[in-house]
Amino acid sequence: MRSARRLAGLAIGLSALALAACGGTGSETGSSGSASSSPPSTAAPSSRSAASSPPGQVTSSPSLGEKETEDVDLGTFTRSTVVDNAWFPLKPGTQLVHKGASTVDGERLAHDVVLTVTDLVKEIEGVRNVVIYELDFTDGTLNEAELAFFAQDDTGTVWHFGQYPEVYENGKLVEAPTWIAGQQGAKVGITMKADPQLGQPSYSQGWGPAVDWKDRARLAKANQKTCVPAGCYTGVLVTEEFVTAEPDAFQLKYYARGVGTVRVGWAGANDQDKEELELVKAVTLDPAALAKVRRQVLALEKHAYQVSKTVYGTTKPMTLNTAAG
Repeated sequence: MRSARRLAGLAIGLSALALAACGGTGSETGSSGSASSSPPSTAAPSSRSAASSPPGQVTSSPSLGEKETEDVDLGTFTRSTVVDNAWFPLKPGTQLVHKGASTVDGERLAHDVVLTVTDLVKEIEGVRNVVIYELDFTDGTLNEAELAFFAQDDTGTVWHFGQYPEVYENGKLVEAPTWIAGQQGAKVGITMKADPQLGQPSYSQGWGPAVDWKDRARLAKANQKTCVPAGCYTGVLVTEEFVTAEPDAFQLKYYARGVGTVRVGWAGANDQDKEELELVKAVTLDPAALAKVRRQVLALEKHAYQVSKTVYGTTKPMTLNTAAG
């Protein structure tokens, strides 16, 4: 499983969704700048044909000053669960649906991702993290359920503190490649800088050597325009995510200010997945629906303590988020 293909953190704020809807073209323009387990009983969203938008033309190249892992001051997370970064807002109760396609064993299949920003927090290395719950469907079948953890420092940079994914085949758990900062040499990474700029060195998105999580990212383009079913957006940033050991294979993520990730694409001759996703729907869950998700997340955490005893099993249980606005 290529960690660079994971989508944890496809988060969005609802404030910018009043933009006019696209004409359905899905275009983008702009100039460069080991126990068995049944999966959660959640149905896949209705499928549709994925937009076959062309891959981005990434022009950035590796910069000087790159570091294998990022330096972080764990004392600078005084309001860590208030994640209001303009490019990566995490508002509890937001649920997003992205739809598209990816290539699996040479076959093009529908790929849907349902992501919920929960009202739960998890403390990791003394920092309270927002808990993201993500369900990943391939051809209508749930193939992964994941808990992911994000916190914002006092400068506005959002950090990734780890994740617990359960991967399923034929309804059975086949692996759970967990990494949590502070465990087995894992270190936090940057998800979104407070003020991303073109030409900055690439940065680590997290370091989990025990499960080969070594993803990196850099800003590839700025001031782009893209249209997806949820709306049309200008001033978009495009990042490219990659693994150093896998050259010429990139996942592209399109971020709209005040919104978050609105599109996912690919670039590079060696990209095998050719994953494409578009934001098609974003809703705010009512209290009853959010409580239902919370129960699912807590059940998944309970299972995580059984499956990942030496990593997840060392962490404190989740609690309700009382700090986010």
